[in-house]
Amino acid sequence: MPLLAVADDVRSAFPGLHIVGVHLEGLDNRGSWPAVDDRLTALERSGTPIGADDPRISSWHAAYRRFGTNPRRQRPSVDALTRRLARSGQLPRISPFVDAYNLVSVTHGVPAGAFDLDRVDGDIVVRFARDGDVFTPLGEPDSAEQPHEGEVIYADAAGVLTRHWNHRDADRTKVSAGSRRVLAVLEAVEGAHHAAVDAAAVDLAALLGPHAKTVSVLELAG
Repeated sequence: MPLLAVADDVRSAFPGLHIVGVHLEGLDNRGSWPAVDDRLTALERSGTPIGADDPRISSWHAAYRRFGTNPRRQRPSVDALTRRLARSGQLPRISPFVDAYNLVSVTHGVPAGAFDLDRVDGDIVVRFARDGDVFTPLGEPDSAEQPHEGEVIYADAAGVLTRHWNHRDADRTKVSAGSRRVLAVLEAVEGAHHAAVDAAAVDLAALLGPHAKTVSVLELAG
Protein backbone atom coordinates (compact mmCIF):
# COMPACT_ATOMS: atom_id res chain seq x y z
CA MET A 1 0.00 0.00 0.00
CA PRO A 2 1.32 3.51 -0.76
CA LEU A 3 2.46 5.53 2.21
CA LEU A 4 0.14 8.31 3.36
CA ALA A 5 2.03 11.23 4.87
CA VAL A 6 1.09 14.66 6.16
CA ALA A 7 3.40 17.53 5.26
CA ASP A 8 5.09 19.18 8.24
CA ASP A 9 3.55 22.59 7.55
CA VAL A 10 0.05 21.07 7.46
CA ARG A 11 0.71 19.32 10.78
CA SER A 12 1.87 22.61 12.26
CA ALA A 13 -1.18 24.48 10.99
CA PHE A 14 -3.62 21.77 12.14
CA PRO A 15 -2.07 20.05 15.18
CA GLY A 16 -5.35 18.30 16.03
CA LEU A 17 -5.46 16.44 12.72
CA HIS A 18 -6.35 12.76 12.96
CA ILE A 19 -6.69 10.46 9.93
CA VAL A 20 -7.61 6.79 10.11
CA GLY A 21 -7.52 4.57 7.04
CA VAL A 22 -9.44 1.41 6.15
CA HIS A 23 -7.32 -0.56 3.69
CA LEU A 24 -9.01 -3.20 1.53
CA GLU A 25 -7.60 -5.91 -0.68
CA GLY A 26 -9.86 -7.98 -2.90
CA LEU A 27 -12.88 -5.67 -2.71
CA ASP A 28 -16.04 -6.83 -4.49
CA ASN A 29 -17.86 -3.55 -5.13
CA ARG A 30 -20.84 -5.06 -6.94
CA GLY A 31 -24.32 -6.36 -6.31
CA SER A 32 -26.37 -5.57 -3.23
CA TRP A 33 -25.06 -5.11 0.31
CA PRO A 34 -28.20 -5.61 2.43
CA ALA A 35 -26.61 -4.42 5.69
CA VAL A 36 -25.72 -1.09 4.09
CA ASP A 37 -29.08 -0.76 2.31
CA ASP A 38 -31.01 -1.43 5.53
CA ARG A 39 -29.02 1.12 7.53
CA LEU A 40 -29.33 3.75 4.82
CA THR A 41 -33.10 3.29 4.77
CA ALA A 42 -33.26 3.57 8.57
CA LEU A 43 -31.07 6.69 8.53
CA GLU A 44 -33.24 8.34 5.89
CA ARG A 45 -36.35 7.65 7.96
CA SER A 46 -34.85 8.91 11.20
CA GLY A 47 -35.37 12.62 10.61
CA THR A 48 -33.10 15.65 10.48
CA PRO A 49 -29.39 14.79 10.66
CA ILE A 50 -26.71 16.81 12.40
CA GLY A 51 -26.30 20.33 11.06
CA ALA A 52 -23.49 22.76 10.34
CA ASP A 53 -23.53 23.95 13.96
CA ASP A 54 -22.51 20.50 15.19
CA PRO A 55 -18.91 20.81 16.48
CA ARG A 56 -17.73 17.96 14.27
CA ILE A 57 -18.80 19.94 11.19
CA SER A 58 -18.14 23.48 12.43
CA SER A 59 -14.53 22.49 13.15
CA TRP A 60 -14.12 21.79 9.41
CA HIS A 61 -15.70 25.12 8.52
CA ALA A 62 -13.08 26.82 10.68
CA ALA A 63 -10.29 24.78 9.05
CA TYR A 64 -11.49 25.66 5.54
CA ARG A 65 -11.48 29.36 6.39
CA ARG A 66 -7.93 29.05 7.70
CA PHE A 67 -6.64 27.90 4.31
CA GLY A 68 -8.71 30.39 2.33
CA THR A 69 -11.78 28.39 1.23
CA ASN A 70 -15.32 29.58 1.92
CA PRO A 71 -17.01 26.49 3.45
CA ARG A 72 -20.45 27.72 2.43
CA ARG A 73 -19.45 27.64 -1.25
CA GLN A 74 -17.16 24.58 -1.24
CA ARG A 75 -18.52 22.53 1.62
CA PRO A 76 -16.70 19.82 3.57
CA SER A 77 -17.93 16.47 2.31
CA VAL A 78 -19.79 15.51 5.49
CA ASP A 79 -21.54 18.88 5.54
CA ALA A 80 -22.66 18.46 1.92
CA LEU A 81 -24.02 14.99 2.66
CA THR A 82 -25.94 15.97 5.80
CA ARG A 83 -27.44 18.98 4.04
CA ARG A 84 -28.54 16.79 1.15
CA LEU A 85 -30.14 14.34 3.55
CA ALA A 86 -31.95 17.14 5.39
CA ARG A 87 -33.17 18.69 2.13
CA SER A 88 -34.25 15.60 0.19
CA GLY A 89 -34.58 12.90 2.84
CA GLN A 90 -32.17 10.70 0.90
CA LEU A 91 -28.49 10.02 0.40
CA PRO A 92 -27.15 9.26 -3.09
CA ARG A 93 -26.73 5.66 -4.21
CA ILE A 94 -23.43 5.38 -6.10
CA SER A 95 -22.02 1.90 -5.51
CA PRO A 96 -22.11 -0.42 -2.48
CA PHE A 97 -18.70 0.71 -1.25
CA VAL A 98 -19.33 4.44 -1.69
CA ASP A 99 -22.78 4.09 -0.15
CA ALA A 100 -21.16 2.42 2.87
CA TYR A 101 -18.68 5.20 3.53
CA ASN A 102 -21.32 7.88 2.96
CA LEU A 103 -23.51 6.11 5.53
CA VAL A 104 -20.65 6.00 8.04
CA SER A 105 -19.70 9.61 7.35
CA VAL A 106 -23.17 10.93 8.16
CA THR A 107 -23.70 8.53 11.08
CA HIS A 108 -20.51 9.64 12.85
CA GLY A 109 -20.28 13.20 11.57
CA VAL A 110 -16.82 12.89 10.02
CA PRO A 111 -15.58 13.34 6.43
CA ALA A 112 -14.86 10.16 4.49
CA GLY A 113 -13.25 9.56 1.12
CA ALA A 114 -11.42 6.84 -0.76
CA PHE A 115 -8.80 6.13 -3.42
CA ASP A 116 -8.42 3.25 -5.86
CA LEU A 117 -4.85 2.27 -5.01
CA ASP A 118 -4.24 0.74 -8.44
CA ARG A 119 -4.66 4.25 -9.85
CA VAL A 120 -2.50 6.04 -7.30
CA ASP A 121 1.00 7.00 -8.47
CA GLY A 122 3.49 6.65 -5.62
CA ASP A 123 2.76 7.88 -2.12
CA ILE A 124 -0.18 10.04 -1.02
CA VAL A 125 0.58 13.31 0.77
CA VAL A 126 -1.71 15.77 2.54
CA ARG A 127 -0.10 19.11 1.72
CA PHE A 128 -0.73 22.70 0.78
CA ALA A 129 -1.36 23.29 -2.92
CA ARG A 130 1.30 25.08 -4.91
CA ASP A 131 1.68 26.71 -8.31
CA GLY A 132 1.38 24.16 -11.12
CA ASP A 133 -0.89 21.69 -9.31
CA VAL A 134 -3.65 20.31 -11.55
CA PHE A 135 -6.91 18.64 -10.51
CA THR A 136 -9.40 16.72 -12.66
CA PRO A 137 -12.78 16.63 -10.88
CA LEU A 138 -14.77 13.46 -10.35
CA GLY A 139 -17.08 12.91 -13.30
CA GLU A 140 -15.28 15.50 -15.45
CA PRO A 141 -12.32 13.62 -16.99
CA ASP A 142 -11.72 16.29 -19.62
CA SER A 143 -11.61 19.18 -17.13
CA ALA A 144 -8.61 20.66 -15.35
CA GLU A 145 -8.61 22.96 -12.34
CA GLN A 146 -5.79 24.68 -10.47
CA PRO A 147 -6.20 24.70 -6.69
CA HIS A 148 -5.37 28.03 -5.10
CA GLU A 149 -1.98 28.18 -3.42
CA GLY A 150 -2.25 27.26 0.24
CA GLU A 151 -5.39 25.13 -0.21
CA VAL A 152 -5.09 21.80 1.60
CA ILE A 153 -5.14 18.86 -0.81
CA TYR A 154 -4.37 15.17 -1.06
CA ALA A 155 -1.86 14.55 -3.86
CA ASP A 156 0.31 11.84 -5.36
CA ALA A 157 3.19 11.98 -7.84
CA ALA A 158 0.82 12.43 -10.79
CA GLY A 159 -1.37 15.21 -9.44
CA VAL A 160 -4.07 16.38 -7.06
CA LEU A 161 -6.43 13.76 -5.60
CA THR A 162 -8.82 16.07 -3.70
CA ARG A 163 -9.71 19.75 -3.64
CA HIS A 164 -10.41 21.88 -0.58
CA TRP A 165 -9.14 19.02 1.60
CA ASN A 166 -12.20 16.76 1.38
CA HIS A 167 -14.69 18.80 -0.67
CA ARG A 168 -14.26 16.88 -3.95
CA ASP A 169 -12.35 13.83 -5.23
CA ALA A 170 -10.41 13.40 -8.46
CA ASP A 171 -11.73 11.37 -11.37
CA ARG A 172 -8.50 9.38 -11.81
CA THR A 173 -8.54 7.61 -8.43
CA LYS A 174 -12.30 7.21 -7.96
CA VAL A 175 -13.54 3.88 -6.61
CA SER A 176 -15.51 2.06 -9.32
CA ALA A 177 -17.21 -1.32 -9.70
CA GLY A 178 -13.88 -2.80 -10.79
CA SER A 179 -11.78 -1.43 -7.94
CA ARG A 180 -10.05 -4.15 -5.93
CA ARG A 181 -7.42 -2.36 -3.80
CA VAL A 182 -8.82 0.62 -1.94
CA LEU A 183 -7.90 2.99 0.86
CA ALA A 184 -10.73 4.81 2.62
CA VAL A 185 -9.83 7.73 4.88
CA LEU A 186 -11.78 9.26 7.77
CA GLU A 187 -10.70 12.54 9.32
CA ALA A 188 -11.00 14.95 12.24
CA VAL A 189 -9.26 18.29 12.43
CA GLU A 190 -9.62 18.79 16.19
CA GLY A 191 -8.62 16.53 19.07
CA ALA A 192 -12.13 16.52 20.52
CA HIS A 193 -13.35 14.49 17.55
CA HIS A 194 -10.69 11.78 17.34
CA ALA A 195 -13.02 9.27 19.00
CA ALA A 196 -15.68 9.87 16.35
CA VAL A 197 -13.14 9.05 13.63
CA ASP A 198 -11.99 5.91 15.42
CA ALA A 199 -15.59 4.73 15.84
CA ALA A 200 -16.36 5.49 12.19
CA ALA A 201 -13.36 3.45 11.03
CA VAL A 202 -14.43 0.44 13.10
CA ASP A 203 -17.99 0.77 11.78
CA LEU A 204 -16.82 1.01 8.17
CA ALA A 205 -14.45 -1.94 8.51
CA ALA A 206 -17.30 -4.08 9.85
CA LEU A 207 -19.54 -3.15 6.90
CA LEU A 208 -16.77 -3.85 4.38
CA GLY A 209 -15.47 -7.06 5.92
CA PRO A 210 -17.88 -9.43 4.15
CA HIS A 211 -17.03 -7.88 0.78
CA ALA A 212 -13.21 -7.94 0.74
CA LYS A 213 -10.49 -10.53 1.19
CA THR A 214 -8.68 -8.44 3.82
CA VAL A 215 -9.64 -5.31 5.78
CA SER A 216 -7.15 -3.38 7.92
CA VAL A 217 -7.74 -0.31 10.08
CA LEU A 218 -4.66 1.94 10.19
CA GLU A 219 -3.94 5.17 12.04
CA LEU A 220 -2.38 7.34 9.36
CA ALA A 221 -2.01 10.63 11.22
CA GLY A 222 -2.74 11.93 14.68
